[in-house]
Amino acid sequence: MVSIITVNYNGLDDTCEMIDSFLLNETYPFEIIVVDNGSQPSQAEKFRQYYAIDPQVKVVQNINNGFAGGNNAGLNVAGGDYLFFINNDTYITKPILEALVRRLDDQQNGGVSPMLKYHQCTNTIQFAGFTPLTPITLRNRMIGEGEPDNGQYSTPHETAYLHGAAMMIRRDVLQRVGPMSEVFFLFYEEIDWSIRIRRAGYRLWYEPASVIYHKESMTAQRGTPLREFYMSRARMLFARRNLSGRNQTLSCLYISLIATPKKAIVHLLHGRVSLAIAVLKGVIHGMTARSEERRVGK
Repeated sequence: MVSIITVNYNGLDDTCEMIDSFLLNETYPFEIIVVDNGSQPSQAEKFRQYYAIDPQVKVVQNINNGFAGGNNAGLNVAGGDYLFFINNDTYITKPILEALVRRLDDQQNGGVSPMLKYHQCTNTIQFAGFTPLTPITLRNRMIGEGEPDNGQYSTPHETAYLHGAAMMIRRDVLQRVGPMSEVFFLFYEEIDWSIRIRRAGYRLWYEPASVIYHKESMTAQRGTPLREFYMSRARMLFARRNLSGRNQTLSCLYISLIATPKKAIVHLLHGRVSLAIAVLKGVIHGMTARSEERRVGK
């Protein structure tokens, strides 16, 4: 069975659309776990009422402890052999789970993400794999982003990282590498997790036989101080966690002395003072916040 875990934050309509699309279209055995991540007011009871007669849907009430924290709360009640983490602002139009599970039948494969297409333009690709991050500037790209789907990415292939909007792993992989880190709150969690999975010796895959449609950025919308703060914070935390030695030093210097001032200046030139401030606050917080999980006991 597949446990589908989704995090809801004030997104009742989008989350219900995603759930309904699986209940209508999916044929592989699954359960859906909705984690209401501190919605104001709480939306957990509404989900329980809407899906009271459907035992496939479970609801978890959680505090808002970020993307990873919400997903990890869902793990506490997940019973599946496969764990599928999916954004609530997505939906499917035909079955997708069997192809993803089949990709993970190879024990060397630790995780898989489907093809993502844009909800606004359903034949336009958002994701067909990731290229690796550059070692200092931490730049990469999504393969196929913005391209019409003419079948050019119809062959499965390895990817550097899973896509946080939709990613599946086996339970034994989770037990070996642990859950996503909660230090980020928003952004870079899936890249950090992907690196840990690959360092454990597993491969990551892109599977085009499964297609998901993505509305994109319903929680942290583009062009908002919230997004700019957490994106800047997460990038610095990621460099501190995943780089070492000379590369770590150079990357942190690049982020703090070149990339961040440049981005803040661009915002100021366009009169977006609040965004410039959010970028600066985010990178400062990323430099000073703890970069590793707190340890309990010895």
